[in-house]
Parts: sequence; structure tokens; C-alpha cells
Amino acid sequence: MTQTLVSQEDLVIILRLVTALAIGGLIGLERTMHGRPAGFRTHALVCLASALLMLVTVYQLHWMTEVPLDTIRADPTRMAQGIMTGIGFLGAGVIFKEGLNVRGLTTAASIWITAAIGILIGIGFYFPAIIGAIIVLAVLAVFRWIESQVPSEYYAHHMLRFARAKVMQEAELRRMIAKFGFSVANISSRLTDDGRSFEYHMTIRSRDHGAPDRLSQHLRRLPHVREFRITPIGD
Repeated sequence: MTQTLVSQEDLVIILRLVTALAIGGLIGLERTMHGRPAGFRTHALVCLASALLMLVTVYQLHWMTEVPLDTIRADPTRMAQGIMTGIGFLGAGVIFKEGLNVRGLTTAASIWITAAIGILIGIGFYFPAIIGAIIVLAVLAVFRWIESQVPSEYYAHHMLRFARAKVMQEAELRRMIAKFGFSVANISSRLTDDGRSFEYHMTIRSRDHGAPDRLSQHLRRLPHVREFRITPIGD
């Protein structure tokens, strides 16, 4: 009777690792398609690493050969806790501040849940892992379209700079901005350039996402506006 080179357990391990690699890659592919810094390879490796680490606890009897079998007390949940803690640091690395915007929150969340799926695959809990992967892909792809259809408010930080001798009064400034559909909040002012320039800083809000472009075109035509900036606030 010939002995097979690959045992049944070896096939199970290979299946789990390949499944983790495939599911992690699918989630990462969606991130890559949208130009995110943590994409295909990152998610595939996160899911694979989580599955590998869980195999360490699931198959403890294979490597704890020097310990009597009756003294082994496997607790895979402790390994899972360690994995999720470590993934928190990786997720924090893809979150970055760009001006007033915070980017990478969705990618960090996708890395975190990819690790959770890898843990499920590592212990052989395929059904929730596959269902979870389908839901994650649906959230990343379908919910993006839903978000684009939901009416939302546009927030931006607005800065206007005038020559000190030609400053637009605040009441007139508010009326001009309101004409383009914006409401104004948190307005402040200051002198800059050793007193030669005067700046307004404010937060503006509108439900019309075309309003910033129209306001920008109007400000470009005003000769007494030295500089202006409209910076969207969002994640």
C-alpha cells in the first residue's frame, strides 16, 4: 500500500490558505480599483497572515511535541485578539490627513474586517467567512453608489484675502455667499502680511454641489480679491 505525499490534513491547510488568499485578494482588488494605497496585495497578505496564525492554534498538537498531550489547553480566541490588535496598527497607517480631509477610513475598516475573515478561514469556519466576504464586497461596491444617490450637504473651509484698503464688509460678504446658496458659520478675520492684507476664514455649507464652482468663478472676476480658497471638508 502506497503512502500519499500529501495527507488529508495538509489538503485542509492548503485549502484554507488558498481561500484566505483569494478572498483577501478580492476585497483588496476593489480598493485597488479606486486608487487606495492599501489594495490587492495588502488585503491578500492580511487575510493570509490571519489564517496562518489561526492555524498555529488550531493545529497545536503538530508543533507542541515536547509537551504531554493532556497538558495542552488550546485557546484560539487569544490568538484572534492578538491579530486584531496588530491589525489596528496597520489600519492606522492607511489613515492620513490631507488638508482638512481625512482619507483612508474605509480602507482601514476593510483591512480590519479582512483580518477577521482570515481568522474564520484559519479555523475552518467557511460559511460565515464567505458570507462575510460577500457582504464586504457589496458594502464597498454597492454602498458607494447608494452614497452618491443620497442627498448630502457640501461643507468647505473658505478663505478670502483682500488688500487692507479694499476690504469687503462682513455683511456684504455674507450676502454675496448666500446668493450662491451657501450658509456661513464660524467666520473669523485677521490681518496678515504685516498689516497689508485682510483675511476672512469661515465654514460654508450648501446642498447644491455645483455651488462651489459658481462661487469660485464669481470670485475670480472680483479685482479686489487678492486670494481665495475653497477647501472641501469630508472623509
